This record gives sequence, structure tokens and C-alpha cells, in this order.
Amino acid sequence: MAISTTLLNELSGRRQTALAAGGEDKLKARAEKGLMNARERLVALFQPNTFMEWGMHADHDCHDFGLEGKSFPGDGVVTGVGYVDGRPMAAFSHDFTVGGGALGRIHSKKICDLMDYAMKAGMPVLGINDSGGARIQEGDESLSGYGQVFFRNVLASGVIPQISIIAGPCAGGAAYSPALTDFIIMTKKNANMFICGPDVIKAATGETVTMEQIGSAAAHASVSGNIHFVAEDDRHALEIARKLFSFLPSNNIMDPPHRPTPSLDLSPDPGMNDLVPADGKTPFDIHAVIQRLVDGGDFLEVQMDWAKNLVVGFARIQGIVCGIVANQPMVKAGTLDIDSSDKGARFIRFCNVFNIPVVTLVDIPGFMPGMAQERGGIIRHGAKMLFAYASCTVPKLTVILRKAYGGAYLAMCSADMRADVVYAWPTAEIAVMGAEGAVKVLYKKEIAAAKDPKAKEAEYVAEYRAKFASPYAAARKGMITDIIEPSQTRANLAMALRNTLSKRETRPPKKHGNIPL
Repeated sequence: MAISTTLLNELSGRRQTALAAGGEDKLKARAEKGLMNARERLVALFQPNTFMEWGMHADHDCHDFGLEGKSFPGDGVVTGVGYVDGRPMAAFSHDFTVGGGALGRIHSKKICDLMDYAMKAGMPVLGINDSGGARIQEGDESLSGYGQVFFRNVLASGVIPQISIIAGPCAGGAAYSPALTDFIIMTKKNANMFICGPDVIKAATGETVTMEQIGSAAAHASVSGNIHFVAEDDRHALEIARKLFSFLPSNNIMDPPHRPTPSLDLSPDPGMNDLVPADGKTPFDIHAVIQRLVDGGDFLEVQMDWAKNLVVGFARIQGIVCGIVANQPMVKAGTLDIDSSDKGARFIRFCNVFNIPVVTLVDIPGFMPGMAQERGGIIRHGAKMLFAYASCTVPKLTVILRKAYGGAYLAMCSADMRADVVYAWPTAEIAVMGAEGAVKVLYKKEIAAAKDPKAKEAEYVAEYRAKFASPYAAARKGMITDIIEPSQTRANLAMALRNTLSKRETRPPKKHGNIPL
């Protein structure tokens, strides 16, 4: 017996109501502002006709505070599963046209159900945040709803990649869910993220601030370090998300989407020999080295506007996905400071939990000196880099380009941090401190007593470099795998990456280490 026309018509009508969301007027108003609506964002994210929506017919069940009789189609959030580049992904998108996208109990349940499914199925979750925050009318149930989401964020951490897009307001407690995810992408316009807005700050502290100063993409990208990518608009944010996903595995028991070339190309790159100045005090842009190392110069830099003295990001070397961590001599001489230590440690730990090899490019004179750094906790923050590298069990490949001094040498994945391979260029210097500084300490009296102190100092510096700081001195002690020409770097890394993909390393059983937060 065929299903009745009445039932089919009812289903069609209910679907149309859900698709209309907050109504044609609200959808039209968003379009006129150049804003995508919740479903348009998901359609643009996924491959055509692959999005399967969950909970389309959900609605709020609050019967207090004036919501009786009001319909919230989908309860203000669209959830479902689709395909990105042939791989499944779960995603949710707040619907600002429905009650301002505010979170209530059913809204939260839809997100939590989706995340529970994603963890069981082993697929990433992407959340598009555009919400007025907690639904005040639902009181403590809204707070409970956020708690349920936060718990899932933590449960999923290190199991599946979590990506957040901030495409509208994201205020108060709502900001903590994106903050618990792995990567945050934020649009330049129409988006803001903060705990306390300008009015609250003014009332509480008397301080006058603007939204641009505390909640904009520019502020979070360059000052607070809360976000990882800045997008021009919604479509650009989705492009960044897809690009990021192209480097990530779907879960923690899968390998990244390597695309190994049919055969290794071990030919030299002579242009690399000319990139780095031999004089360790002459700055250069580390991006120039990275561009020649990675396939087609395709490097997805993470947090490019924050803590610029350390460069991190994803790339492929002859098809093998890797994370790159590199000192940037153009900024603060490439030293590690509080922010760059946090930036590097978090990136390394992400790579580790998702089986992504780490390539480290070293040119570092030390940790950043100064009272502000010392009082700000550079010891604690710098220790995060040591902890991250030491606990990392994925393939670790290190290339020492020039300077590698003091504790910072260790913090940039030396052999002592169990780097699998350590290459050094002939320009490398490995020592407790620079030759000039060491000589002034070791030979202070001899230099002062010499007829020509400057000439004597230069003599001692040359001798110190040859005996104690040259890469050959370190190689004699087994601290370096090989000393290579810069032109051979890409070939050697490509070979080493292939050779270490089968790496297995076990550690003492424990619940987890206690990183110095």
C-alpha cells in the first residue's frame, strides 16, 4: 500500500518550514549584507549533494518566559555529515535567523549527538559559530548545554581533529568551545569573539575599549593568539578549512593523507646554497628556505600574525605530510619567547597526536632576554617546548642551519630530545653560547693582557668556533647524523621522512604527562 499523499505533503511542508529558518525576510536581510546563512555555509563546505542533515525537525521545548507557542526551526543550529575531498566530515552551523542562533537544550543536544557520532565514526568536526550565546529563557539548561558541548570538545581532543569558524558573534561562555578545538578560523568582518564586551569592561573596570581592540579577528590573530587563520569572508573561511583538512588525518589511528611521489627525487637544489648568509648575525627570511623545501612552495602557515619569531605550519615534502617548526631570524633574531614557546608547543603536540611528522629548522641564539620575559614566566613557557618535543613520538627531523645556542638548542629538538635525524649545514654553530660571548668569559684575563686585545680576541673566537662550536665538533660526539650541503636538504629530508614513517616508539605507561602550563 503506497504512502498517503497527505503524509508526503506534511513531510514536504515541514521541510520547507525548516529550510525557511527564521523567515524569508531574515534570510533576505543577510543576503543583502553579503552574509551566508547557516545552510549555505554547509552546502559550500561539502561536495555537491553529499550533505545529510541531522535533526531538521528539532524545535525548542521551553515553556517559560514568553516562548510558548513560538517555533524555533532546527532550534537554531543545522547539523549533519558530508564529504570534503572524498572524506567524511561532521559539521554544525549556528542559524542566526532563528532566535539569534542562541543555544538551548535541544540546540546543545544536536551538537553533542553529532560529536558523539563523529568520535565513534572517526571523522573530524567543523563548527561554524554565529550565535547570540546562551538562550536566556532556558536559564540553567542553557548553561548545562554549554557544559555538555565543552565536555565533548575535551573528549574528542586528540581523537578527531576539531576546527572552528567564527563567522558572527561568539561571546561569553560560547567562546570557550572554539577555544577548546584545534584550530580557529575567523572572518575579518561581521565576526567578534570575547568574554566581556566593551560595555561590561567599562562598567567593571572603568576602562574604555573598542570591539576592534578586544574582539576582532585582527586582535585575536596578532595580539592574543586565540585564533589561527584570518579569512576575508565566509567562503574564504571555508576554503581555509578545506585546505587545512587536506593535511590532516580523519582521526588519531589513521595516517595523514600522504601523497608519496612514485619515486624519490634526490637531485640537489643549488639555489638553497645561496639563501642563508654565512654571517650568523645577518638576518634572513626563513620562509625562503621553507618555500624551496616543500612541494610547489605550498605551505599552510598557522598563526602567521602572532609570535612571528617562530614559524609553524603544514606542508608536503615529496608527497609526505609534515609539520614544520622554524625559527625566524627576521623577528627578534629568532629567539624563543613566551608567546612563541606556547605557539610551538601546541603545534608540536597537535602533530604528535595525529601522526604528523615534525621537521624543525633551527637558527636560534637563545631564549629572549629581559625582565618582562623573566617575570612573565619564560622558564615555565620555554619548558613547554622541551616537554612537547620530548613527549613527541612521531618522526622528528631536525636541520641546524646556523646558530643553536644554549638551552634553546635543546628546545628546538636536538638529538637529546630524541630527534630521529639531525642534519647540520656547514654554517651551523652548536654551543652553550656564541663564540664571542664564550671567549669573553673564558679568556678575559688573556685578552686584557695582550698587546692587541682585539686581535687576540679574534684569535680566540676562531679557535673556539673550530674546537667547540663547529658542526664537526658536534658530529665527532655523535650529536649530528650528518653534515650536508644546503642544496641536499630537500632530498635528505624526503628520504628521511620515507624511512621514518614506520617508526614505532613506546613510552612508560602513564595516564598523561604534566606539561608546565
